[in-house]
Amino acid sequence: MGLIKIEGIKLFAYHGHLPEEAVLGGHFIVNVYVNSDTSEVEKSDDLEDTVDYVKLISIVEEQMAIRSNMIEHVAARIADQILTLNYVHNVEVEVEKLNVPIDSVFTKISAKIKRDKSVSYTHLTLPTILLV
Repeated sequence: MGLIKIEGIKLFAYHGHLPEEAVLGGHFIVNVYVNSDTSEVEKSDDLEDTVDYVKLISIVEEQMAIRSNMIEHVAARIADQILTLNYVHNVEVEVEKLNVPIDSVFTKISAKIKRDKSVSYTHLTLPTILLV
């Protein structure tokens, strides 16, 4: 078992429940932590026998490009997609929202979602995107 950590993926996206966030967008930082079976890659030294971190970053970029009102929602989508990859046992995704439009002083606002292959998440529903 090994841990793949990708920290500090910086993206611009349009997440937030305020109408202006859908128009103006904002900056986000995404951190991904994947526990995976590394027994094969430790012997083979072959990318096909592990979780490709380029694919992980691609999943983050794809899901962050789909607007959500809440950062928990987009974090869950990212985690659910990563969980479908071979060798992944569990995943933790943190989405940090920078420059939150509230009048307060704080260090960080983020949502962290954890998923594990041994647990069923079929009761969760994500919206269907219709192209018109």
